[in-house]
Amino acid sequence: MQLLVYILAYPILWFISKLPFRLFYLFSDFIFFLVYTVFGYRKKVVWTNLKLTFPEKNDTELKKIQRQFYSHMCDMFMEMIKPMNMSKTEMMERYHIVNIGVLKEIEKKKTVLVPCAHYANWEWNTSLGLYSNAKGYAVYQKVGNKYFDALIKKIRAKWNTELITQQETVKTVLINEKKGIKSGYGMVSDQSPQVHRTKYWTEFMGIKVPIHTGVETLARKFDLAVVFLKVTKVKRGYYNAEFIPISTSGKLTKEHEITDAFLRLAEQQIREAPQYYLWTHRRWKHRDKVPEEFL
Repeated sequence: MQLLVYILAYPILWFISKLPFRLFYLFSDFIFFLVYTVFGYRKKVVWTNLKLTFPEKNDTELKKIQRQFYSHMCDMFMEMIKPMNMSKTEMMERYHIVNIGVLKEIEKKKTVLVPCAHYANWEWNTSLGLYSNAKGYAVYQKVGNKYFDALIKKIRAKWNTELITQQETVKTVLINEKKGIKSGYGMVSDQSPQVHRTKYWTEFMGIKVPIHTGVETLARKFDLAVVFLKVTKVKRGYYNAEFIPISTSGKLTKEHEITDAFLRLAEQQIREAPQYYLWTHRRWKHRDKVPEEFL
């Protein structure tokens, strides 16, 4: 069944990825109409998240953000497949690094962890391999359908980036550090972890929630550098990426220092233009389960 679904879907995805950008985004507008107006995909979740995190905004303001978010979300998920038939030149024109020198200087001395939020277009972050000579990795979550998983890996690895799972990350870092290979690891780090595995609770967008500390754990264990990747949507189909150093030496940081710095940068980014954050995730679903020691 997995193969059949893949065989049926692949030609459609390939055809869509071949569309000129003007037609490509017209198709995205049609998807937006279906997702937002017809089916109302996760509207309740999005509305709840917006009301929780922006209590100072009225309903009119929140509805505007909600609508803009759905339009952007459809664009972003369409842009996941566009690299199937994008050239190197097109990608570099549409995903521009404003200060690649910051990353390159740190890479000369340290392996770098590059966390980002589910913001703007994190899928095109894999094109960082076009700008750097260091070995690049992207930490990703496997897809249930093994054929689509292979396709996603192929698309994301197109720009000299190797995909690894979260479970493979520590092993990969350890091997590369022993060999003296300076590398970069990109990872989306604002997910909601499982409560029973959570070691740290703190505020994110003004609400206390469980927090992933994987980036900080790796940085402190292996003395790695950490650089926040801030991606800004310039206009439809165009993004700027900026590297903001958090730490040049994980071992010199205090507990939760890296994690808190990441959260503050992610919050700042979201508040600047909230319509580009992924509000369909139930990021604040555990807000009522805060352990006493974190209250």
